[in-house]
Amino acid sequence: MENRGHQQAPYRLDWVDVARGIGIVAVVVGHVWTRGPLRDAMYAFHMPLFFLLSGMLSRAHPVGAFTRRQLISQMRPYAAFLILLIVADQSIERLKGHLPIFHSWPEDMAPILLGGFWLRGPFTIFWFVPCLMVARILFNVALNRWPHPLDRRWAVLLLPMLLIAYALGWWTQASPLGLLSAPMAFVLLWVGAVWPRMRWHNGLILPLGLLAGAGLSGLLPTLNMKVADYGAPLLSIGAAVAASLLIFRLSARISNHAGPLAALGRASLVIMYLHVAVIHYLTPYLGKPWLLALALVLPFAAYHLIGRTPLRRVFL
Repeated sequence: MENRGHQQAPYRLDWVDVARGIGIVAVVVGHVWTRGPLRDAMYAFHMPLFFLLSGMLSRAHPVGAFTRRQLISQMRPYAAFLILLIVADQSIERLKGHLPIFHSWPEDMAPILLGGFWLRGPFTIFWFVPCLMVARILFNVALNRWPHPLDRRWAVLLLPMLLIAYALGWWTQASPLGLLSAPMAFVLLWVGAVWPRMRWHNGLILPLGLLAGAGLSGLLPTLNMKVADYGAPLLSIGAAVAASLLIFRLSARISNHAGPLAALGRASLVIMYLHVAVIHYLTPYLGKPWLLALALVLPFAAYHLIGRTPLRRVFL
């Protein structure tokens, strides 16, 4: 990928935001259309895209300081949004004449603290951030030992990680805090870190496009990273990587003309936390196009509103 030198610096973050914007739209689409080929196409790449992007931006940091910073900066918004949605659900479901999702206290504290697999409905996406955080912490430990991701010694770690990822997915779907998917997330972080060191040439478009197309079209089983379902071994995750890399290339090309996508990308974490709740509560009343629009617009507005208040120190 042509991300070398000072000539790339002025627009690098712009294209990253565009790629995040494309990714978060795919996430929302996949949660509005919950079955069928469109849903499967979105699931074929949307979560790996975010792990790959994180890997591309990774650098080795002092382990202790990085770990503390990750725990505070990621788990504070996680807890804040989770508490906000739990409180909101208590009111919304009772107004609709239903019991809230969590209504047996203190027994319900167990699934709330376990998170991941045990959080459903408007909370279903809360597996992603803890999974990414733990994978990044582990990846940073490895980067401190082997700073160059093309060092052959990485194979000693990556091959067992792949085996563990598939073995865990075959064994169970139970995933406290989404950590069941952390081994595959680690591998994707490494792939993301390697990609900027590879020289791009247009001859890659055809093989990447064919592999991506096999995933997007349903020829390969789709992914569900939350429950560590990685489809056809290596092939489905390879198709996700291929699709994501082509999206990155497209994002770099259109970054100067994709302001709305970049804006969505900058708000992607808030959209990630809030969009499922919008879909969950409004599904009985609106059609899917309206759900898609509101699941993007309302969290996007919340992101900007929070950013203008002291609450940004808690939620952002």
